[in-house]
Amino acid sequence: MKRSVLTRYRAMAYLTAVMLLILCACMVAKYGFDTGAGLTLVVSQIHGVLFMVYLVFAFDLSSKAKWSFGKMIWVMVSGTIPLAAFFVEHKVRAEVEPLIEGSPVTATA
Repeated sequence: MKRSVLTRYRAMAYLTAVMLLILCACMVAKYGFDTGAGLTLVVSQIHGVLFMVYLVFAFDLSSKAKWSFGKMIWVMVSGTIPLAAFFVEHKVRAEVEPLIEGSPVTATA
C-alpha cells in the first residue's frame, strides 16, 4: 500500500472533523440564538461535499488494508460524530503505517 492512500485519508478525516465542529457551532447559533441561517447553509453544504470525499478515501483505504465490513463502516460513520474522527484517525494511522511499503518492520515480543 502506498503512503499517499493513508495521507489522503488523514487529510480528509481532519478536514471533515473540523468542518463538522464548525457546523455544530453554526447549528447552535442558528437554533439557539436565531442567527446565522445563511452561514449554516453554506457550511452544511461544504461539509456534505467533504464528507462524500472522506467516504471515498475511507473506502479506498479500507479495501487496501483489507478490513472487515464492520470496521470499514465504523471508520466511515466516525465522520458523522463530532470529535470521533480525530480519535479514529489516530487509531487507523497506528494500524496502517506498518502496512505501508518501505516501512520498517517492528519486532513484537
